[in-house]
Amino acid sequence: MTISLKKGQRVSLEKVAPGLVSGFIGLGWDVNATDTGYDFDLDASVFMLNDKEKLVSEKYFVFYNNLSDPEESVKHLGDNLTGEGEGDDEVVIVDLRKVSNQVKRIVITVTIHEAEERKQNFGQVTNAFVRLVDVSTKEEVLRYDLEEDYSIETALIMAELYRKNGEWRINAVGSGYEGGLQSLLDRYL
Repeated sequence: MTISLKKGQRVSLEKVAPGLVSGFIGLGWDVNATDTGYDFDLDASVFMLNDKEKLVSEKYFVFYNNLSDPEESVKHLGDNLTGEGEGDDEVVIVDLRKVSNQVKRIVITVTIHEAEERKQNFGQVTNAFVRLVDVSTKEEVLRYDLEEDYSIETALIMAELYRKNGEWRINAVGSGYEGGLQSLLDRYL
């Protein structure tokens, strides 16, 4: 049974999915029928942070040009340039057994490619979600549907996995930022 998270809600993965060791993180969205003269290209990225909430190193920034961290604990399955179709638009696989001990937090984000030049923002995007599927059982464990209107934001932190007292937990973040991917890089570098 899928658990629907609300913004800011935190849950223990051990409690909602005992034995989960590898998760399929699907991110999806639809674009409103607005004509900015350009196609929308949304990109999922993952920031693997240390205890100071900074990237462990640049190799721990996983995105369409760096599809895995050094331990291959996080694997990005590639860039979807159009977001067309139903279901997941971009996917990341996280194997919690392989995550470096240096990594305390795994932040899952979505940004709009060239948003400023294309005059695009998340107010023009609907039905955005992030979901976690147990790789071994293929069952959806939890899902977070964004319900807010991010009319000026071009970057979103969707959710984060983090370690607390030796176990992995997830937080439905839903925080928006102006400045696209650069704003997140400035925060975590």
